[in-house]
Amino acid sequence: MSKKLRPVLVGALGAASVAALVVTTPAFSSAAPAPLAASASVRAVGDLSAPAKKEIAMKLVSSAENSSLDWKAQYKYIEDIGDGRGYTAGIIGFCSGTGDMLELVEAYTNAVPDNPLAKFLPALRKVNGTDSHAGLGSAFESAWKQAAATSAFQTAQNNERDRVYFNPAVNQGKSDGLSTLGQFIYYDAIVMHGPGSSSDSFGGIRRTAMQKAKTPAQGGNETTYLKAFLDARKVIMKQEEAHADTSRVDTEQLVFLNAGNFDLKTPLKWKVYGDSYTIN
Repeated sequence: MSKKLRPVLVGALGAASVAALVVTTPAFSSAAPAPLAASASVRAVGDLSAPAKKEIAMKLVSSAENSSLDWKAQYKYIEDIGDGRGYTAGIIGFCSGTGDMLELVEAYTNAVPDNPLAKFLPALRKVNGTDSHAGLGSAFESAWKQAAATSAFQTAQNNERDRVYFNPAVNQGKSDGLSTLGQFIYYDAIVMHGPGSSSDSFGGIRRTAMQKAKTPAQGGNETTYLKAFLDARKVIMKQEEAHADTSRVDTEQLVFLNAGNFDLKTPLKWKVYGDSYTIN
């Protein structure tokens, strides 16, 4: 099954514009969550970053992104799936056309200057914002797989995943007073739609949801708010053919939400794109 990716604005925008959109992290709150209003609708704030819960989150995302629960097998993954984003690779779908792959390889090279991917940095900078393979090709694919066998590159992928996607999603979820499930719903959304403030980014989806319902931190009911968030997300997903199948919302996240499994307690059973998965 083809890997599902967050949408990227290419084509009408130049490379510099695309890079600016992708690499600019939105103004997520990194401060401690504000005290929650005393209300029966407010439940305890969760912590998706707890090791056991984070492992569950990685598996849930991998089921949708890679059709596998074995997310650690994806460090070496690389291919062009013809979606206009160039190469897609690694544990979170770093793309050569969207800026995050370039940032990853730059960070990796800063940590390990003598690495198989360092020589491709000039080419990665040139193709950023496009679907071009110029200066990359099979040699780059081989170098990626070679690097992925090392703990240093695996660590670099983990760090970039956390810096750009996981930590901002969890921090914002905590600030909004969300449970572990709510924080995961944020994380899955930022993985697909990317950080940012445009209407089709994570920030835009959150903004739309907040126009429909209050967050728990604002005294709202978490179930009501998360359903508004998922409804807003599905509207954006259906705008792009690659994401028109909304089963990762309908037969995964909504299943947990409707069951009231706010702590993501195991066993978990769900379906994505028609495939069934279980975490015991």
